[in-house]
Amino acid sequence: MEYFLQQALNGLQLGLVYALVALGYTMVYGVVRLINFAHGDVFMVGSFIAYFAIDRFGLPLPAVFGAAVLGCALLAVAIERIAYRPLRDAPKIAALITAIGVSLFLEYFTALNQVFGPNFYAFPRPFEVASADVAGITFTNLQGIILAVTVACLVSLQYIVYRTRIGRAMRAVSHDVVTAGLMGVNVDAVVSFTFALGAGLAGAGGVLYGIAYPQVNTFMGVMPGLKAFTAAVLGGIGSIPGAVLGALIMGQSETLTAAYLSSTYRDGIAFLLLIGVLLVRPTGILGKPRAEKV
Repeated sequence: MEYFLQQALNGLQLGLVYALVALGYTMVYGVVRLINFAHGDVFMVGSFIAYFAIDRFGLPLPAVFGAAVLGCALLAVAIERIAYRPLRDAPKIAALITAIGVSLFLEYFTALNQVFGPNFYAFPRPFEVASADVAGITFTNLQGIILAVTVACLVSLQYIVYRTRIGRAMRAVSHDVVTAGLMGVNVDAVVSFTFALGAGLAGAGGVLYGIAYPQVNTFMGVMPGLKAFTAAVLGGIGSIPGAVLGALIMGQSETLTAAYLSSTYRDGIAFLLLIGVLLVRPTGILGKPRAEKV
């Protein structure tokens, strides 16, 4: 029983990191109906910003989070402004292909020696990992930091979306972009803010991922990005609670599969779970069907 609870705790740790990334996918899709495949690479850039902030500049952890969040937010706004905004009224397939192109560009451009380089780098932990055994289960201060940061981000996101003027504008654009524009909402500013907010959360996730699984490289965003996207679809893409729920399920399925079957199967089982849920509930667990406007 202790072994199961220990693995469930490890799955919670992984799921919380996935949740921060999945929120960016679901918010962008909810507002502009775009699957931003470059989001996983923004997450990677956040990890590298944290790596350099700790390794080269020795910044304290709060400043590391600030640098990663700000850097990712600025990068996402630039991507939206340069690559996605000109295609907003184009067929969805054009924006989708562009998102894949931006993702590949970020991976290979940052792999240049003049940028981050192609190598794997050991991520320096800014603190010593301490642990304590409680009833046969090992808790670490790292897990506590991941839980605290993720909960703080989720509470802040809920406040922004449901208690602020920009959050009300985001919900209006998500509901009907044309009507929102006619009602005086600055749609361009709302979309840019949504990209920045989602990327900021991915930046925080990148810092936590680097600390928890201490190795970074320029292709590290591919699989966590796919898992986070899968989590967003599993929970119901466009739904913020759904993204968190899907991420927690993904974290548990991966960890328990690796613990009880084999780490070779963990990715396959996670995606099989997605297929199974979508066959029963195509909108995801908490997703709601949307009527297509013609």
